[in-house]
Formats: sequence, structure tokens, C-alpha cells
Amino acid sequence: MKAIIQRVTTASVSVGEVPISSIGRGLCVLLGISMEDTQKDVDYMVRKILNLRLFDDENGRAWSKSVMDKDYEVLCVSQFTLQCILKGNKPDFHAAMPAELSQPFYNNILEHLRSTYKPEMIKDGQFGAYMQVQIQNDGPVTIELVSPSPMDPKQLAKQEKQQQRKEKTRSKGPLESGRERAAPRPRAQDPNASSGADGDVSSEREN
Repeated sequence: MKAIIQRVTTASVSVGEVPISSIGRGLCVLLGISMEDTQKDVDYMVRKILNLRLFDDENGRAWSKSVMDKDYEVLCVSQFTLQCILKGNKPDFHAAMPAELSQPFYNNILEHLRSTYKPEMIKDGQFGAYMQVQIQNDGPVTIELVSPSPMDPKQLAKQEKQQQRKEKTRSKGPLESGRERAAPRPRAQDPNASSGADGDVSSEREN
């Protein structure tokens, strides 16, 4: 999941000539949902959006307060174009989650934001519509945020093998493992010592 987070003095969304929503001071968040996103990505994004320290404190110290600390608003706008992959000069959006899946996923993000903060402080655009977004960036301050990528499959397989070894060791129990550790090593054979068979051969040669 990708997000462009902008600190704003005002921001608004309209469709055609119809105003949809607007906020005063706070954050305008453009969200791009990918095919691979899960609830973990939602949790990460919500936590970061609400806790990023992008505002001054009461003494004017910069980067000290979050949008929740300041009791400011958040305007979220779904923007699948953030998942663009360029093919030459043409944008390709196959990495974006399809609309029929991303709309309930996006609504889940909004609900998570509202339940974590205050419902009345979270505003939204109109999903899937051709929107006009007015943003008065304050600073300007713009943060690009990307949720952590899923673990590489090879690394994941390696961790699974390590876990399996640990489980096998646990299943043997401490007594059995101790016996394996205490098993005597085979004694190295003395090259000068002859076996009984060698003795028989030498006796035949002497005869």
C-alpha cells in the first residue's frame, strides 16, 4: 500500500460542481491499494497516518505533534494511480487492486481510522468517481509512505525449515537429545595394530 500524506491548511473534494467533503488544518491522504495488501498493511498505514509527528507543539517546536495530538482532521482520497508501473512512457495499473475488491478494502481503512481516532474527524472523497481535489499544502510538507513488503519467498522457506528443525528437536525431548550428544565416538584405529585377519595372512606368507 502506498500513501502520499500532505500537511494542509485546507483540502476539499468535489465531483463535477458538487462539493463532497472538506477539511481545515490537518492531513490530506492519497491512498493507493495494491493486489498484495492485507490487514497488516491497513494496520500499518492507519497507525502511521494518525501518529506521524508533522505539526509544531505549543512552543513552536517542529515535528512534535501528530494529527490526533492537535485534534485536526484527515481527508482520505482513494487513488489507484499510485500503484502505477511505467511501461516505457505509458502507465500500467495492473498492480492496483481491482475496484470490486478495493472498495470494501478502502472502506475498512476508513472505519479503522474512525474507530482509532474520532469518526467526525475522518473525511472521504467519492470512491471510483472522477474527482477534483483541492489541496493547500502547508510548508509544503509531503510524506511518501509505503507499507512493508511481504517477506521474500526464499527467506520465508528458510525460516520454515529452521522452525521445523526446532520442532523436531523439541519432539525428541531432552532425554533423547542428551543421549545423542552423549553417544561415544568410534575409536580411531591404530595403523600399527593388525587385525586377526592380517595375522592369518602373514602366517600363510611365512608358510
